[in-house]
Amino acid sequence: MNLAELVDRTSVDTLDHLERQSTVPVVDGLQAQGDLIVIPFAMLDPLPDDTPDREVPPEGVHLIAGLNGGNPHVLVADPGTCRWATGQDLAVVENTAPVYLLHPEHGGTGIAAGRWLIRRQWSATGLVAD
Repeated sequence: MNLAELVDRTSVDTLDHLERQSTVPVVDGLQAQGDLIVIPFAMLDPLPDDTPDREVPPEGVHLIAGLNGGNPHVLVADPGTCRWATGQDLAVVENTAPVYLLHPEHGGTGIAAGRWLIRRQWSATGLVAD
């Protein structure tokens, strides 16, 4: 999957400095994209109670909406490969094939098949906007 393909599937465009034809890397481990952190379930204790029960649609899911000058983070998956749930954390994701996070400034990052917890970074002064 390259960045141009992710942009075409969503309503999110990226900044001009990002190379649209570059392949989006898929990571099988702890990773961050701006103010989001993606944590493998194997690293969690205790495990979240949330059960992924919603299918990610072809156009993706806005995990964070781009409001008040902030940028969106969009979860993108092929049909039938990813379910997600929201709860105490931003999202619990269970996927059978790579899925992707898309952000206008950071571009794309891939998440390998597995079960993941996605959290948003907070600072002592409140929400961190990227």
